[in-house]
Amino acid sequence: MAWPRMLKIRQTFPRPRVTDIPRAVAQALGTAGLPIKRGDAVAVGAGSRGIANIDVIVGATVRWLRDLGARPFVFPAMGSHGGGTPEGQLSVLAHYGITETAMGCPIRATMDVIQVGEALGLPVWLDRYAAEADWIGLVNRVKPHTDFKGSIESGLFKMMTIGLGKYAGAIQYHRANIHHGYETVITSVGREMLSKSRIGFGLGIVENGYDETARIEAFTAEDLEAGERRLLKDAREWMARLPFSPIDVLIVEEIGKNVSGAGMDTNVIGRPSNPHEPFPADPKILWIVALDLTAESYGNAVGIGNADFTTRRLVDKIDMKPTLINAITACAPGGAKVPATYDTDREAIETALSCVGLTPPEKARVIRIKNTLMLGEIEVSEAFLPAVAQRADLTRLTDPAPLAFDAAGRLTPIGPD
Repeated sequence: MAWPRMLKIRQTFPRPRVTDIPRAVAQALGTAGLPIKRGDAVAVGAGSRGIANIDVIVGATVRWLRDLGARPFVFPAMGSHGGGTPEGQLSVLAHYGITETAMGCPIRATMDVIQVGEALGLPVWLDRYAAEADWIGLVNRVKPHTDFKGSIESGLFKMMTIGLGKYAGAIQYHRANIHHGYETVITSVGREMLSKSRIGFGLGIVENGYDETARIEAFTAEDLEAGERRLLKDAREWMARLPFSPIDVLIVEEIGKNVSGAGMDTNVIGRPSNPHEPFPADPKILWIVALDLTAESYGNAVGIGNADFTTRRLVDKIDMKPTLINAITACAPGGAKVPATYDTDREAIETALSCVGLTPPEKARVIRIKNTLMLGEIEVSEAFLPAVAQRADLTRLTDPAPLAFDAAGRLTPIGPD
């Protein structure tokens, strides 16, 4: 087979950045007019999504509360992730650097919940340890959701719904999404949580297209909904995207839970995680080849079902139990489906190129990325060269060259962004 030649390009995205994260956290919390006072016990919720500098941000939040004279502790606010067990959720937090030693406070994990209200005819569940605190603080990234489009998507409201609801809530709300829609469920449950539980603050994080912390804002319970809606607009504007559509073959070096809750960010690949709601098919990608699974995923390969071809080394890393728990909790079993599997990267990519129709493989529109978070420097095939030359936001870094494989048929890594 004649292979397409690839060249590296650099994309330019908006790049607002927070340079001093601890100071930004303290300033945001200090100017938000929070109701927390000396001696109050504060449960600080931390999730399972890969967030840049999450250990620094949560740690700075804990220190600010301690300096205030409050008694903070951290708890996992991550629904069914970590295998749906306290030990698994503590392990996820530890992998992100959120430990009792690093945070300087206790970390309390339970899957026990209590009912604090009702929304859409369903009970609203809250982590038992969080319910016993004087106040609850939420720390999460605000971003476009991988399953639906709305004015509130993934962020503090989702954490109040899925995260605080633990396994019981995650199961219930994802089922309710099929009938009511994601935005309705998240908004209704979040408002009930704000009304019936003691939400002391929400700390919203927005990242730029380079996976960097771009904005940190704190909100009281009264301001949280309007604040999250505003931050989502910034997140959409700043997010990284693939530069072209349509694409014949997208080569993804790695997928993983630390990359996206969906393994591959569906906003980047234009493929939804579930069939329950309309999702824009943009960009249009004929075939996706996923080559590996990140170590930070602990075997959870949810989202592999959005790939069309994969490799034996990825499949051998799959721990199907947490993968299925994640997929079935979301009522999206397709996310756990294993695609056509090949022994080597070369075979998987070659097979994808053989399925692009009448287009000769050497003229195929191919894009190669490390993962859906790292899109600053990517490789595109020679077929895109005329379009690259016309784009002010794209810089050509190399001349076209064949894809490089080692003796075992493994693709040479694209290198750091």
